Amino acid sequence: MPFAVYVLGLAVFAQGTSEFMLSGLLSGIAGDLDVSLGAAGLLTSAFAVGMVVGAPLTALAGRTWPRRRALLFFLGVFVAVHVVGALTSSYAVLLATRVAGALANAGFWAVALVTALALAGPERRARATAVVVGGVTVACVVGVPAGAVLGELWGWRSAFWAVALVSVPAAVALLVAVPGGRPDDARRVSARSELAALARPRLLLTLLVMALVQGATFCAFSYLEPLVTRVTGFGAGWVPVVLALFGVGSFAGVTLAGRLADTRPGAVVGCGMAALTAGWAALALTAAHPVAALVLVLLQGALAFGTGTALITRVFQLAPDAPTMAGSFATAAFNVGAAAGPWLGGLALGEGLGFRAPVWVSALLMCLALAGAGVLAAVPATAGTPRVPVPER
Repeated sequence: MPFAVYVLGLAVFAQGTSEFMLSGLLSGIAGDLDVSLGAAGLLTSAFAVGMVVGAPLTALAGRTWPRRRALLFFLGVFVAVHVVGALTSSYAVLLATRVAGALANAGFWAVALVTALALAGPERRARATAVVVGGVTVACVVGVPAGAVLGELWGWRSAFWAVALVSVPAAVALLVAVPGGRPDDARRVSARSELAALARPRLLLTLLVMALVQGATFCAFSYLEPLVTRVTGFGAGWVPVVLALFGVGSFAGVTLAGRLADTRPGAVVGCGMAALTAGWAALALTAAHPVAALVLVLLQGALAFGTGTALITRVFQLAPDAPTMAGSFATAAFNVGAAAGPWLGGLALGEGLGFRAPVWVSALLMCLALAGAGVLAAVPATAGTPRVPVPER
């Protein structure tokens, strides 16, 4: 695997840490800026919304740029807004930096995915995707807990400074490792043709399935803390261990999926989705048993991110003539699930359905994903495919 692909994973690690680290910093931000916890929580929502909206917009704006220039631009903006966020005493400015950071992160993600696939070659698509997505899983295991520790020791601003500092060596490595110049695909299609390619029924259904799978993942993950403390019976000190266990499983899942999905993509997606559905239901049923809960948290982390990696690879396979925009829509679908899942889990908790309810919601979302996959299997492979692609001159 080219070194540059691992550099992309490092940059995604820094940005993934920023996306999820606020869960451990909300109280400090609320107290320092004199806002409510709910207002502080909106900083996370603003980032998710920025990712969903920003992915296609930034990809469309930068699709003709040389990839190294685009990556460095988006990463540079990301670093700058974190410096501003670390310095500001205004909640409104901090909120604006979260949106701007999300837009830059979304643009980076879209370009990073297509760059990794181009560098790795068609025979290693899934492995390259796994390395990039693996940056997020490492962020869950290392970056987010580290951000919480920094916030506890030196305040929430130190976590913002840390994200900015970690991004700097990634930018230097990108400058050295990623080839300069424009992409070598001279047959690059127009923006209109790329967008038209994304209207294919099989691709749209795949994106819907991806959003449902990610919604299930983040619904349960967001409410693991009350589940393991109120149902399983673990003390608060076990919460970081359980979250890290999920992250370890996630890293193992993307690594294994990267090796299998290049040769057996259908089997990885199909078996992974079926196992995820059964696993969330099993966790909801056995959450009161500590050993079963720990084993299932590990397995579900592996299955969730392994299946997600295979689905991202599948998106690129279905839209070879729209590489940049396909990556942006995959990023958007991922974040639609990341935003909708916790919201649905919160609704279930708010209705008084108990602390197992978010996990049952995850199982229901996976049932919908399986139904979507069934519809997808019935759609002809040529549905919506243009007869003659028109390249850009």
